[in-house]
Amino acid sequence: MADKLSELTGGCQCGAVRYRVTGEVGYPHLCHCRMCQKASGNFFLPLIGAAKDEFHWTRGEPSWFHSSKPVRRGFCGNCGTPLSFETVGDDYIAFTHGSLDDVAAVTPVEQSGVEGRVPFYAGLFSLRETPSSRDDLPGGIKDVATTNRQHPDHDTENWSCEAI
Repeated sequence: MADKLSELTGGCQCGAVRYRVTGEVGYPHLCHCRMCQKASGNFFLPLIGAAKDEFHWTRGEPSWFHSSKPVRRGFCGNCGTPLSFETVGDDYIAFTHGSLDDVAAVTPVEQSGVEGRVPFYAGLFSLRETPSSRDDLPGGIKDVATTNRQHPDHDTENWSCEAI
């Protein structure tokens, strides 16, 4: 394990599943393997490890998918957010970096599964950048902001994610 942090919290997009990490975290990395690409719907899956006895689901429980015999992946059964990766029977769990309330609290230290890295990965940071305030959505960015059902980036006493 690497970084000693006082406490980290996170959860899914809708707030139905939340977690807290109370101890050390380690091996923050980007996994480029094809299985992680499929599980995240992305080019790679950023993961961080924690001891299971220091990782606690604080609201709800994830749904699980066994992506292989020894590995299961936790996700929110309500909104679909990928939340965890664990080898069954191991004392550690990996959780998704992007599900942290403070994503910048932990910095990745390695890239794994690089044989699956997409060929254009190295050029991603040279792409043109556009702020999210760009108004190219139906109803505009204002419509997104006023109808946002995303859970805030902190623990809440209660939270309900009703359908619009």
